[in-house]
Amino acid sequence: MPKSSLKHHLYVVIFGTHTPAGRAFDIALIVAILVSLVVFTLESIPSIGPTWTKPLRYAEYAFTAIFTIEYLLRLYCSPKPKSYATSFYGVIDLLAILPTYIAFFFPSVAFMGVVRLLRVMRIFRVLKLVRYLQDSNILLRSLLMAKRKIFIFFNTVAILVTILGSLIYVIEGPANGFTSIPQSIYWAIVTITTVGYGDLIPQTALGKAVASVTMLLGYSILAVPTGIITAELNNEMKSHRTLVKCPNCSKAGHESDAMHCKHCGSDLAEPDQRVASFEEK
Repeated sequence: MPKSSLKHHLYVVIFGTHTPAGRAFDIALIVAILVSLVVFTLESIPSIGPTWTKPLRYAEYAFTAIFTIEYLLRLYCSPKPKSYATSFYGVIDLLAILPTYIAFFFPSVAFMGVVRLLRVMRIFRVLKLVRYLQDSNILLRSLLMAKRKIFIFFNTVAILVTILGSLIYVIEGPANGFTSIPQSIYWAIVTITTVGYGDLIPQTALGKAVASVTMLLGYSILAVPTGIITAELNNEMKSHRTLVKCPNCSKAGHESDAMHCKHCGSDLAEPDQRVASFEEK
């Protein structure tokens, strides 16, 4: 799009962060998201919600209008509106405003449960903050790169808790509260991730021995996904640094927000050229 056009200026402000207007827009939007979440939380408090129903409702309408305008502006100035609308952030932006509009069509008391569910969906606004967290895309890509390893890890854990749950069911039995294998698997999951809730406690010596082994396994198992994600995150950060190259000396290894080459001191790409499209982030 032409640099002098309104679309380009809106694009730089809304999708970019290297201009004062872009930074001001992001800060204002973050404040609006946080305040809207406070309003959402206050509505759920019995001692506050009923008393301040109208002010909180009007505040919610105002925030919905703000986020609606933001969503429409992003569609307007995006080079690929369809790609933005179907992207992760585009779907989150839509989910953040839809509940308030849909609630108008379910005013009946019979649909109060549906309305409550739709109102709770406003918590998706917290995901809008992900866009403004520094290097959040690196973390997301690291999780995607590690998804196969994490999937195998969870399959292994699922097999392990099934075996331990079945074993404790045989040892303890219904007399000690382990009434079924699913109930026993629930106990194994709680024990392997924490140290148990206390609602199901082995009574026999052999059952306590199995519980002790399960607790010790929990400490070992929790370290596995941490190592997987950390390794992928390290690899992603290394590859991310190599993307920014100096136009003068052609050396890479710069941070994504670096403005000058750390080897020769030359200027890197101009801010407008550094604003990547939203779909590429």
